[in-house]
Amino acid sequence: MSGREFYAQDSSARASWRLAVLMGANSRTYKFALGQALLEFGRTGREEISLAELAAAYSLGLVQHLDQDPQAPQTVGLGEEDFLTVAEQERAATLETGWPTERLLAAAVRSMPMMVMQKFHNLRGETAVPHTFYELAGTGRQRFVRLTPDLLRLAQSEQAPGLAAELGARWSIVESSFAVGVGRSLIEEGVTVDWDTLKITDKRRRRSVTGIVDATVGFQHGRCLICGDVLAPGEAIAVDHVFPFSLMRRFDSVGSWHGPDLDALWNLAPAHATCNGAKSDRLPTPAELARLAARNDAITQSPHPLRRTLQLSLKRALPGQKAPSWTAFLGAVKAAV
Repeated sequence: MSGREFYAQDSSARASWRLAVLMGANSRTYKFALGQALLEFGRTGREEISLAELAAAYSLGLVQHLDQDPQAPQTVGLGEEDFLTVAEQERAATLETGWPTERLLAAAVRSMPMMVMQKFHNLRGETAVPHTFYELAGTGRQRFVRLTPDLLRLAQSEQAPGLAAELGARWSIVESSFAVGVGRSLIEEGVTVDWDTLKITDKRRRRSVTGIVDATVGFQHGRCLICGDVLAPGEAIAVDHVFPFSLMRRFDSVGSWHGPDLDALWNLAPAHATCNGAKSDRLPTPAELARLAARNDAITQSPHPLRRTLQLSLKRALPGQKAPSWTAFLGAVKAAV
């Protein structure tokens, strides 16, 4: 699924935001720090802010994450004037005061326009997302950022906390891939799911990275996989086994289950708790399979490691059978049961 197809499912500013945050290229985590700062200022309702104000929130958020995990692949060489080098050198002083140092703020103001602001709206191999969320105006020390009506509406909507949670989950997943080394374990193995805690787990370090709901719901446009309606704030949400896990127990009892692991990410989807309870152990409907195929297609267009996890599922799930697409794969699983 291309970004254009993802947007066609929900032609809204929310879809554009999710395209930028969830499916844009992430060689470093700058876009997450910018996205977090934009949501923070958008909630205030201000239409214009100085570049320095945005840079302060941006650099503080990045330094707080830098204290936990790397913000770029370990293979990336950082020069002495690279923003991440400055952030690392100014990290302790910034965290101690809760405000970026003068040197860090100057580095952010200097680097943001070309390094992250020019690229935030862009997708890999495609043009800009359909909606934009800011404009940079002015010159020199008078540069300021104009927040668009689309951003203000998003940041003040009832779905804003969910969008912030999706951004945080994506940030955590990308950090984890940098920490263990992109190109090694996460490329070879992807991530796994701890069903007991509903967490996505980094296989190499055996630690929870983020929750399944926050990590995947954006790829479903914030909608229940079963009924297709919006998962509204305050509603009870469950993680549904689209193909019921009872199939593995049922077939295993007679030694005939040779299908894929149903406890894996490809088969887990956020849904209304009421829909999940009513569904019980029935097989998925054609509409549910179509939604799951679209969701998995969207994830496979996102940067690692979620993409790699689903690629491995598609490759290994049905030995001896080729599944060229998620639609074909899910159809083969249903035919097998």
